[in-house]
Amino acid sequence: MPSHQQIVQSRGIYHGLPVYDASVKGLTAIITGANGISGNYMLRVLAQNPERWSKIYCLSRRPPAIPDGLPSNAEHIPLDFLKDKEEIAKVLTEKGVTADYIFFYSYVQVKPKEGSGLWSNAEEMCRVNLALLQNFLSALPLANIKPKRIMLQTGAKNYGTHLGPAATPQEEHHPRVTLEPNFYYLQEDFLWEYCRTHGVEWNVAMPSYIIGAVPDAAMNLVYPLGIYASVTAHLKTTLEFPSDLKAWEATQVGSSSTLNAYLEEWAVLTPHAKNEKLNAADSSPFAWGTFWKKMADWYGVPCGRPSLDPKDYTLIITPYDPPPRGFGAPATHHVRFTLTSWARRPHVQKAWAEIISQYGLKNAQKLEDMDIDRIFAFADGSLLGGSLDLSMNKARKMGWHGFVDTSESVREVLGEFVGLGMLPPLPK
Repeated sequence: MPSHQQIVQSRGIYHGLPVYDASVKGLTAIITGANGISGNYMLRVLAQNPERWSKIYCLSRRPPAIPDGLPSNAEHIPLDFLKDKEEIAKVLTEKGVTADYIFFYSYVQVKPKEGSGLWSNAEEMCRVNLALLQNFLSALPLANIKPKRIMLQTGAKNYGTHLGPAATPQEEHHPRVTLEPNFYYLQEDFLWEYCRTHGVEWNVAMPSYIIGAVPDAAMNLVYPLGIYASVTAHLKTTLEFPSDLKAWEATQVGSSSTLNAYLEEWAVLTPHAKNEKLNAADSSPFAWGTFWKKMADWYGVPCGRPSLDPKDYTLIITPYDPPPRGFGAPATHHVRFTLTSWARRPHVQKAWAEIISQYGLKNAQKLEDMDIDRIFAFADGSLLGGSLDLSMNKARKMGWHGFVDTSESVREVLGEFVGLGMLPPLPK
C-alpha cells in the first residue's frame, strides 16, 4: 500500500474525513434505494460537492425525502427493481443515465413468519433481495452503463450476530455463517461474478445498527427510542432500561448513516481499496449504560437502572447450539420488557396520541395504527445486549480516519426526526 501524508477535515460532529484533490471532479453516480435510510444520506454526502459529483441519479420507487429538497445536481427516477431487466434498462436508456460509480442500497424487508422474529423468513428475504440486485445489474449492459466500481452495502448480519454469539471483534475475513440462509452471501456471489464478467471493480460495506432519520422508520434504532423517551417525558416517569446489567454494560458499535456515506465515498474513490469488503462503524465506544443517562438528560427525566432482582426478568436463549462463533453455548439474555410490548400498552398509546395532537406531528402515526413489530423490534434486538464490535482496523490501515461520537449522532438524528414532524421537540 502506498505511503503518503493525508489531509483530513471535520464537518460538524464528523471528524477525520478525507480531503480530495481538486482534480477529482465531474463524476456521475447512481444511488439505488435513495429513499431509504442509507441511500438518503449518501445523496446528502455526495451533494455536498457538486464539482466532484456533477450528476447523481436517485433510483427508487419513491423520491428521497431531503430537508431542503432534491439537490440541483440530483435527479430522481422512479424504478422498481422487482421488474424485469429489460424494463429497467428501457427506463435507464430513455433517461440517459450514466454512472462512474454505483451505490446499491435497495432492500425489501419481507413479512416475518407468524409469531417469529424480524428476519425469520430467511428464504423469502433471499429470493426478493437477490432479485433486486440481479435485475438491476443485469439491466446495466442493456443500457450501455459500465461503472468503474459498484458499492454494495450489506450489514452486520454478515457475521451471524442476529443468530447468537459470533466471533468478536468482527473482522472482514471471518468465514460465512451458514446456520440460516443469508441474502448477503447470495448478493456478494452475484456481484463478484458480475464484476469478473464485465471488468468492473467492487466494494462491500458492512455497517452495524444504522443511525439516521427518514420517513420510513422500519429497522430504525433511533425512532423507537425517541418515541419511548418522548412518552416517558410526557408521563413524567422514569426512563426505565428494558434489559439487565449485562446488556447495560455490553460494548457495541453504531453506524451513523452520514459517516457510512463518507466511508463508502472514500472507498470507491480509493484505488487500493478496490475489490475489498469493509466494516463501517463509528469508531466510538458505546454502551447502553452510559448512553441511557445522556438520553434521560436530553428529555429531562430520571434515569432508570437495570434491576438486580433475577425474578424481574424473562429469559431469552438464542436459537443455535453451537452458535455462530462455532463453539460454546448459545447466549442468554434477560429482559424486563420490550419496547414492542411497551408500545402496545393502552396508557402508552393514549400518551403518544396526545403528543401527536399537542405538537401537530403531521408525519407521526398513532401506535394503534402502526406496525409495531416492524418499527420497534429492531431496537429490542439491540437492547438485548451481546457483543457487536465491528473492527475498523482494515479500513484504517488503508487510510480511513473518519469518526463520530455515536451518542452525538443519535442526538443529531433525534433532532432530524423532529424536523420531519415525527417526534416532538426535545426539552434540552
